[in-house]
Amino acid sequence: MNCIEKYLAKAAGAAEVMPGQDISCRVSYVAAHDVTAPIAINMFRQIGVKQVFDPDRVILIVDHIYPAASEKARNSVWTMQDFASEFGVHLYHRGEGVIHQLMYEKHRAKPGELIAIADSHTGTCGGYGAIGIGVGSTELAAAMATGRLDLEVPEVVQIYLTGKRPGNVFGKDLILYLGSLFGTDYLVDRALLFTGPGIEDFSVAERMTVCNMGVELGAMITLFGSAAKEPDTAEVREIQLSALEPQIACPFSPANVVPVRKVAGTAVTQVVIGSCTNGRINDMEQVAKAFAGKHVHPNVNTLVIPASKEILNEMEEKGWCRLIRDAGATILNPGCGPCFGAHEGLVSARDTVVATTNRNFPGRMGSMKANIYLASPATAAASALHGVITVPEEEK
Repeated sequence: MNCIEKYLAKAAGAAEVMPGQDISCRVSYVAAHDVTAPIAINMFRQIGVKQVFDPDRVILIVDHIYPAASEKARNSVWTMQDFASEFGVHLYHRGEGVIHQLMYEKHRAKPGELIAIADSHTGTCGGYGAIGIGVGSTELAAAMATGRLDLEVPEVVQIYLTGKRPGNVFGKDLILYLGSLFGTDYLVDRALLFTGPGIEDFSVAERMTVCNMGVELGAMITLFGSAAKEPDTAEVREIQLSALEPQIACPFSPANVVPVRKVAGTAVTQVVIGSCTNGRINDMEQVAKAFAGKHVHPNVNTLVIPASKEILNEMEEKGWCRLIRDAGATILNPGCGPCFGAHEGLVSARDTVVATTNRNFPGRMGSMKANIYLASPATAAASALHGVITVPEEEK
């Protein structure tokens, strides 16, 4: 068995598992946010159980629409608050951060443990060795009651990384490049496993970025393993990191990817840096380095959204908040920002956006016609300064 199969076997209490096998797994944490939690809570109440499986391991987080942009959004928070008071589960609200970042900061699962979250980007935790399964609200309601999750063991596609990445290439560029290789269908219901000596070139934060977008390629599980090549995988693809260059996803798919140089010069009206994909302190560092002593282009509305209050506090301590504001950018409260398309920084048909978020489907930031490109914080920051899509300079 490969490491993913070993982890799943342990969670299922089985000696071994194989691809295609249906298993019932123990989960370490169950979580939902303000879009999915109200539905899950309603389903939980319909089940009729009187308690959650473990109040300390059920987490509710308000991140998608905070501050509330409508009466409906505010009522969703009340639903979560009432449930948390009744059942004693954790509730994070009032701008404390994005669900996947807060799970890392406050309730970090151990390597090999399973997390079930009612959000498609749950694979983010694969960056620190846990197995994240994104589920629907109905499945989440059952998991809150039982602490278990039924799933089918996936085939594993192994990405074996070698070499070192160039100074202007980051985790976002790696996962976007894989989008150009696999598209959105090839990895459906499969797992994506990163191994090889090249993984040492990526920090945990960068690995979280990579795993966050595995689902955009269809992957059910995305995980960083060890430097050793894993046995018993469906296939192995070797990637030499030194050959990579900055990548960008063009409208209207995260897998419509080309090197940044191929679309360089495209005029930009908004830049968004943040979200559960790229709102961590290492991402904010890229912005601070790029903006120091400079000013964003007058035609570009530039929004910076830290992934958590902890990250925002560190930015303030380092003096980056003042630096970013002095450069003409706007820092929003920790959360999802405009990524979900519900509030804060929505765009129109006239806009062309470079974002560090994870999706660029029509309507993703409010408009069905706006052009949204996905790139690393370094590419986004360089584009904000120049007013056009720009290849970032290599770090020395």
